[in-house]
Amino acid sequence: MADRPPLPPFTRETAARKVQAAEDAWNTRDPQRVALAYSEDPVWRNRGTFVTGRAEIIGFLTAKWGRELDYALRKDLWSFDGDRIAVRFQYECHDAAGQWWRSYGNELWEFDEHGLMTRREASINDVRIEEHERRIHGPRPESERGRTFPLR
Repeated sequence: MADRPPLPPFTRETAARKVQAAEDAWNTRDPQRVALAYSEDPVWRNRGTFVTGRAEIIGFLTAKWGRELDYALRKDLWSFDGDRIAVRFQYECHDAAGQWWRSYGNELWEFDEHGLMTRREASINDVRIEEHERRIHGPRPESERGRTFPLR
């Protein structure tokens, strides 16, 4: 099995790199690419949905990005220890009716020795916004990397 650096145990720098890599991958909205960051048999809790394995992740993300149009995400490192990372995030998208949403959440991640995620638990809350209230427009520009994204 090929390693997916950075590998645990994480330092502040390597944990931040792992978080940015995840943000970059999710902003592609490519379920196949995102799934490569996970072990063959990871377990997820995403809100009230439970997912196991890469194939289920791909199916989940395909459906998600079919509903959540023009999805754009920001992740921030919250904490880390050993093989675990805690992340807070915000993303914006709109539905098929044109309603914009900002979703706030926290994720708990656990990794194997190869740097693949084996567990992801996500708690997420959605807030209706108007299009003019949007703050996230596509992937994070290089000039904003390493900066914490404001809560409001």
